[in-house]
Amino acid sequence: MDLPFAESWKIKMIEPIRKSARSEREQWLKEAHYNVFHLKAEQVYIDLITDSGTGAMSDRQWASMMIGDESYAGATSFFKMKETINKITGFKYVLPTHQGRAAENVLFSCIVKEGDYVPGNSHFDTTKGHIESRKAFAVDCTIDEARDTQLELPFKGNVDIQKLEKVLIEHNAKIPFIIVTITNNTAGGQPVSMQNLREVNQLAKKYNKPVLFDSARFAENAYFIKVREKGYADKTIKEICREMFTYADGMTMSAKKDAIVNMGGFIATNIEDWYEQSKVKGIAFEGYITYGGMNGRDMNALATGLDENTEFENLETRIKQIEYLAARLDEFQIPYQRPAGGHAIFVDAPKVLTHVPKEEFPAQTLTVEVYLEAGIRGCEIGYLLADRDPLTRENRFEGNDFLRLAIPRRTYTNNHMDVIAVALKNVFDRRNSITRGMAIEWEAELMRHFTVKLKRL
Repeated sequence: MDLPFAESWKIKMIEPIRKSARSEREQWLKEAHYNVFHLKAEQVYIDLITDSGTGAMSDRQWASMMIGDESYAGATSFFKMKETINKITGFKYVLPTHQGRAAENVLFSCIVKEGDYVPGNSHFDTTKGHIESRKAFAVDCTIDEARDTQLELPFKGNVDIQKLEKVLIEHNAKIPFIIVTITNNTAGGQPVSMQNLREVNQLAKKYNKPVLFDSARFAENAYFIKVREKGYADKTIKEICREMFTYADGMTMSAKKDAIVNMGGFIATNIEDWYEQSKVKGIAFEGYITYGGMNGRDMNALATGLDENTEFENLETRIKQIEYLAARLDEFQIPYQRPAGGHAIFVDAPKVLTHVPKEEFPAQTLTVEVYLEAGIRGCEIGYLLADRDPLTRENRFEGNDFLRLAIPRRTYTNNHMDVIAVALKNVFDRRNSITRGMAIEWEAELMRHFTVKLKRL
């Protein structure tokens, strides 16, 4: 008999979490204006609002923090981090930042101008925000199949090459770079194939455009290439990563995901001009070029985390937990973006709350209902996150409307996954009684989902 699958780690430290009564949660949500970002962490039982910075670091990471070099300039911790990034990605120039959106802010301040067009595959919230705040346009070129949540396709995060070429032809002079997000978060944590990365690179060379990877979950993307794409089963994760980055000219990374640190990020590139421009902005926005808003101890932990999490066993353990939750939802016939992605389950809210019109934000409504049911905090990745069209100021309803349940790395057990699944089942069972959703009382101009105030209808 084959042995059952088990985690590739054992637990060394725990943190207590508190259950709450539904009456408490009702009051807390009202005070938070039905925006779960406004809840206090102590009011949450199982926190799935993000997998960013919420994972559990390893003993090697904690040990490396103890020998962090806190020198302002030229810290050994920076050079350790830089060497690790060089080995994994092949990029020569490395500039630390305090997190991924800071990397975007620094780099985009140098190369995105008003009126530019930045094509890619489903730009995530901060990426789109940094583009649109500069009065430029983020153009989504994700394959159409990503919209069909029940379609089983191994690489739903892919760029549609025909869509991309159309944008390159129409706006060539106004395109500073092509961006590819690996994995594609907005499309449901879906991976991008090596073949697709290769095709994007070839097209970019044809039109003389650089390619930038949004690389927060690049290691998870490499895992999917290994297990799903022909010709890669015998390759190591590090070998696959090295090949992926040959098809890019640079990367931004939130290291709070695949490097499993609580804070940190960086820009890496082989374009010297990008690096030289970014150094100036980095000093102004983040700090000196060898710390960039990070402590030496955090750079040490980042380097160790990148090394550990570009190994198959770590990634397999992480993704198997996502698959376990997906299998439980299959038992209850709860629709989600299929196949399960690398870091989260994306529940297809309009297919659950069929009586809630899109104008009343089904995914945000489902987010509220799941919190009320069991104190589980998810995150809306849908119509609220999409913001308004910068030209018409109309809500954008053309994409998917997901409740994202992002699973922190090495943090919860499968018993927690069972609680999540049953809580969703309970909401699903009473879905026909949920006929009204949410209305906006106040919203910011950009990235409104973080601070929006809502009311129940």
